[in-house]
Amino acid sequence: MESAHRIEDSSQARCPYLVVRDTDAVREVLHRPADFSPGNALVAVTPLEGPALRALQRVGFALPPVLASNDTDTHAGIRKVVAGFFTPATVAAMEPRIRELAREAARNAADQLRFSGHVDLVQTVAAFPPAVVMLELLGLPVRDLAELKRWGIDSMELFWGWPDEDRQLELAHSAADFYVWLRKLVGASLKAPGRNLFKSLAEHGLSTPEMCSLGYFLLIAGQETTTQLISTTLFRLLEGSAPAGWSDAVSEAGSRSVVRHVLTTESSVPTWRRVAAHDTNLGDALIPAGAELLLELSGNQVTTPAGPGQPTAYGLVFGSGIHRCLGAKLAELEAAVTLQETAAALPGIRLREHQPEWIRLLSFQAPRTVTVTDRPR
Repeated sequence: MESAHRIEDSSQARCPYLVVRDTDAVREVLHRPADFSPGNALVAVTPLEGPALRALQRVGFALPPVLASNDTDTHAGIRKVVAGFFTPATVAAMEPRIRELAREAARNAADQLRFSGHVDLVQTVAAFPPAVVMLELLGLPVRDLAELKRWGIDSMELFWGWPDEDRQLELAHSAADFYVWLRKLVGASLKAPGRNLFKSLAEHGLSTPEMCSLGYFLLIAGQETTTQLISTTLFRLLEGSAPAGWSDAVSEAGSRSVVRHVLTTESSVPTWRRVAAHDTNLGDALIPAGAELLLELSGNQVTTPAGPGQPTAYGLVFGSGIHRCLGAKLAELEAAVTLQETAAALPGIRLREHQPEWIRLLSFQAPRTVTVTDRPR
């Protein structure tokens, strides 16, 4: 089987991972955490240089392993606490609120389209509703949304991109600002009335640095990856490469089928990392201790430069095993509802820009803009 091979081109040479594409092999790696540790999952792809490190150190920036990168026996208990905010009943109960936010955003996009003749669907419908949903779901105050979105994108680039030293420093200052904001949020949340994520984690025994570490990546992954999924789905649907048309997306069945198609061919999280905890085997291949693996979850430009790939196993799109994404059902619901409401509010639109700039990071991808118009060609 094609279990692993080394990335070789110029940009990827700085990421010398063993790429695992075979579906069965990917699943096997994810289900063998004792052999293939998640310890490298959140390590910066490009090692941070001195200036960037100092900018982070000045604010006490620390990311101890808590959830996604935790390979100790504390993981199960912490995951159970966080999972309590993402139960099937909780997600289902959020659907009316998700639809309300999506409908409002779509109407605003329609207003802007009528006013100016074009509108960017990423900024108008994809960007902010997922952040509002995530904060409300976790019992946290909805505020500073523009900053949160900027911090999320910057942190993704800092940890999963290939920034040079100057760019690293810019991103590190952004990450430091995010961390300071997050530490204040944790402190305020511990004193706030009612149930919220950080109070629950504190009751479980987590320290402030541990809560900040968990919150840092959860507040990014819990909303920015959903924004990116929505963005790609909108773009592919309007571009014409999805297995349905724009008018089909108005229905629940149509929107869900398009979202599922994008998830399995071009997910916003196309790859994820693991590291061999010791010498081990994967199929017929010997994997030496310390070898870093890049697991291909769906089509992407890093391991498959030709573009969206063939559909992969849906069960792997959000990972598998004890570290599977807790927000999988929420993300899929948000994307489908947003697609329905946008298609209903903006009939007859077409792409104004067919080759937008894309976010292309090791483990994240999406078009930065999806600009549309309703004017004839």
